[in-house]
Amino acid sequence: MMKILIHLQIMLLLTASLMANAVPPERQYYEIRIYHLTGIEQEKRIDKYLRDALIPVLHKNNIIHIGIFKPLANDTAAIRKVYVLIPYRSLDQYGTITDKIEKDKDYQSAGADYIDATYNNPPYLRIERIFSKAFTGMPVMEPVKTTSSFSERVYEMRSYESATEKLHAKKVRMFNEGNEIGIFKRLGFNAVFYSQAIAGAALPNLIYMITFENMAAHDKLWNDFKNDPEWKKVSALPENQNVMYKADIFLLRPADYSDY
Repeated sequence: MMKILIHLQIMLLLTASLMANAVPPERQYYEIRIYHLTGIEQEKRIDKYLRDALIPVLHKNNIIHIGIFKPLANDTAAIRKVYVLIPYRSLDQYGTITDKIEKDKDYQSAGADYIDATYNNPPYLRIERIFSKAFTGMPVMEPVKTTSSFSERVYEMRSYESATEKLHAKKVRMFNEGNEIGIFKRLGFNAVFYSQAIAGAALPNLIYMITFENMAAHDKLWNDFKNDPEWKKVSALPENQNVMYKADIFLLRPADYSDY
C-alpha cells in the first residue's frame, strides 16, 4: 500500500512539473479576405470558387475551420460582400500555401472560372485583405459552441482602431491582462478569435469575432456586458481612457458551406 501511495505521489509531482513547464500554444495567424461584389452573379461565382475550389484545397493542406460569412444586409446592399476567415498555425504555413495551391490540379480545375476570368468579366470588384495575430489570452481559435441553425446564427466581427500604437497596445492589454476576454467568457459570449491586426488598411487596430444563437441573444448579452460591474471597473480606470476612437461592427451570417 505504501509503495502505491509513493508511486501516486511521484506521478502527481511529475504531472505538476510538466504543467508548470508546459509550452503555451503557438499563436495563430488569421487572414481575412473581403470580396467586394457588384451583384448576385458575382456572388454566385465567388460562392462556387470558395465552396468547390478554395476550401477543398485548404482542407487538403491541413488548414481547417475556414469561415465564410455574409452581412445580414447583403441582399439589399449596392456592393455585396463575402468575408473569408482562414486560420494558419504559423507564418511558415501561410508563406507556403500559395505555391501548394497553384500546383494543385483539382484546385485549378474546380476554380477555373475564377482563376481564368477575363478582364471584362471579373468575378469580383475588389479584394480587401487583413492579416492578424491571435492575442496571448486566446492563442488559437476555439470551436464554436453555438448550436442554432446557420440561418439564425449571428456572427459579429469588430474592429477597434486607436489613434496611436501606444494607445492600441493599451487596448490590447485590456483584453489580455485586463480580463476583457474573461468577462466575455463569463457572460456567455462565444468567441471565435481575438487578434491584433499586423497588415491592413486601418492600422493600428484589433479584430475579434464572437457568435450568438440569434439576434435576441446578441442584444441580451451586449446589454449584460454594458452593465457588468467588472467591465465598468476596468473601463473606468484612468489608463484605459481614450484607448480607441473608432469601432466598426459587422453583423454576419455563415454561408451554407462554411466550416462553422
